Amino acid sequence: MPAWAQPAATEATAPPLPVAQFFQRPAFSGAELSPNGQRVALRVGAVGQRDRLAVLDTTTMQLQLVAAYKDADVRRFRWVNDQRLVYDLADFQVAAADTAFAPGLFAVNADGSSLRSLVHREYVAHRYDDHRRELPWNTFLLNQTGPQNSDHVFVVQPDAVTDKGFDYYRLLKLNTVSGLAEELDAPKQAFQWLLDANGELRAVFTAREQRAAIHWRNPADGRWRQIREFERYGTDAEFTMHAVAPDGRLYVTARPGTDTQGVYLFTPATDQLEQPAVLALPQFDIDPEFIERNQRVLGLRHTLDARVTQWFDDTLRQQQAEIDRRLPATANLLTPPRRGDSPNLLVRAFADVQPDLYLLYNSSTRKLVRLGTEQPHIVPARMARADFVRYPARDGLEIPAYLTLPPGAKAGSPPPLVVMVHGGPWVRGAEWEWQPEVQFLASRGYAVLQPEFRGSTGFGLKHFTAGWRQWGRAMQDDLADGARWAAAAGHADPQRVAVLGASYGGYAALMGLVRQADVFRCAVAWAGVSDLLLLFDARWSDMSNAFKRHGMPKLIGDREADAALLAEHSPLQQAARIRAPLLLGHGRVDRRVPIEHGRRLRDAVQKHNPGLEWVEYEKEGHGWALPETQADWWGRVETFLARHLAPAKAPPKA
Repeated sequence: MPAWAQPAATEATAPPLPVAQFFQRPAFSGAELSPNGQRVALRVGAVGQRDRLAVLDTTTMQLQLVAAYKDADVRRFRWVNDQRLVYDLADFQVAAADTAFAPGLFAVNADGSSLRSLVHREYVAHRYDDHRRELPWNTFLLNQTGPQNSDHVFVVQPDAVTDKGFDYYRLLKLNTVSGLAEELDAPKQAFQWLLDANGELRAVFTAREQRAAIHWRNPADGRWRQIREFERYGTDAEFTMHAVAPDGRLYVTARPGTDTQGVYLFTPATDQLEQPAVLALPQFDIDPEFIERNQRVLGLRHTLDARVTQWFDDTLRQQQAEIDRRLPATANLLTPPRRGDSPNLLVRAFADVQPDLYLLYNSSTRKLVRLGTEQPHIVPARMARADFVRYPARDGLEIPAYLTLPPGAKAGSPPPLVVMVHGGPWVRGAEWEWQPEVQFLASRGYAVLQPEFRGSTGFGLKHFTAGWRQWGRAMQDDLADGARWAAAAGHADPQRVAVLGASYGGYAALMGLVRQADVFRCAVAWAGVSDLLLLFDARWSDMSNAFKRHGMPKLIGDREADAALLAEHSPLQQAARIRAPLLLGHGRVDRRVPIEHGRRLRDAVQKHNPGLEWVEYEKEGHGWALPETQADWWGRVETFLARHLAPAKAPPKA
């Protein structure tokens, strides 16, 4: 076991960490191997300092700082080629209301030379300046690496703008040395593109209102042809493009008559989905990340209970086994260089008790060098273990979940339980990894259950569609069923259970007090939806009009036909039933769930419920951005839960 995973002799008696230490900005928050494997780009920071970009030479092990700012933090970064990088900026020391600049885009050489601003940062109407060659602020780096063998990257610019944001984009090829950009020919109304290993555009995903389509460019004549059309918010929309094989076929995810989503090869010219699947599993959807080297797919990264890699290459399979043997306490993700024969592999190691740790492994010398960890002050031996579990809902549907028990939990003495509900809700809520909120609660003596309730994604079509139009109903029942299961299994005290969450999770926490006050003694909700009708009606929300018209009726309910049902399952309309203690928080500049949701509920509940506590963060948005906000909020949560989940007092002796 590595030294950092060894328990210290005094850990069992050490006091819990202060709340702020769980929510510090990471000291080391990302690493990327250069295409030839000879360098590693790193994003480094420290408490009170800005995040900077540095480059490590893997031969000399010398670290070169290449980008640092007094008033901004390096956010995303990527290798352009073996010598050059691009990055954009953020300001992690201000909240949402104080964000004054767009991310921009910058390029710099690995030695810190030839810095160039490629994209303007100011939110102004800015035309392309041929002298400065700086693109306007609403130009963003494409989330594909490209070939990484030239000075070019790919960026997108909005092609259609509404009051909700950017609807469609056009794709540009940008020279990071000259600043010159050219638009690529593609169908209009696009928002997803697929490049091959040479940087040629091969497929495009387009959408208009409720219809979506996939277009393929025939390499023989260069013409675009629509190969698939489907309902944008329907189940068949999960036919998704991911990568181009060397022979021109597409790697896609699909459900050809199966419950779970697998990875398949698709031949565009014949519209044929090939069997068998490249990878498919019975209980999990595959969300693939392709690992390529020298234009060969070597492996597939995807999520089971944790992120794992399915290697197709024997050498990397053996190297994975070697790393797992040397780092047995963590899950270990290996990334080889994109090309060449460098022996270097980047290793990301993590666990439920271990924040991300990055290492460099030389497969020739078998030397494993630690590069850095996100939270160096976190001691794994003091953290709580999490298990992936499944429990039955009342209708028999199996609900996946993560259960974390506090350190020192003993059989026969069940701890209080917090049911933590994820947002979305049409996402996967958690993975097996270090989670600051969970670890903070566990450090204060609480068990934490994180249900992947029906409607969550990643666990098959049946699980997903079982949550359609079930806000406040079966989705809500899954939470209460989880609490009862945990208590029956001896993991929790049934008399001391709270429900907690943000966004949809905040909605579910509120509905827990409306519908399941016999299960949940109190609730904590922030950025929560309180009125389902307001979700449809609010003009100041960032939800797109197309989603309101076509997605929400299918997933939540029809605004007109289901108005009575939506009101019945809206916490605001049922405020008179919220009588248990409630901690309610909201950010004043929340555009996803505008603060009107929180204020209206506060006004309705405080008339009859003295147990309501309200906090409004003036400059925060949908969730808390600042470490000081996190510390303040979770400090309030700690006090609130300690007050309302305290053990019942023993009756006086006769």
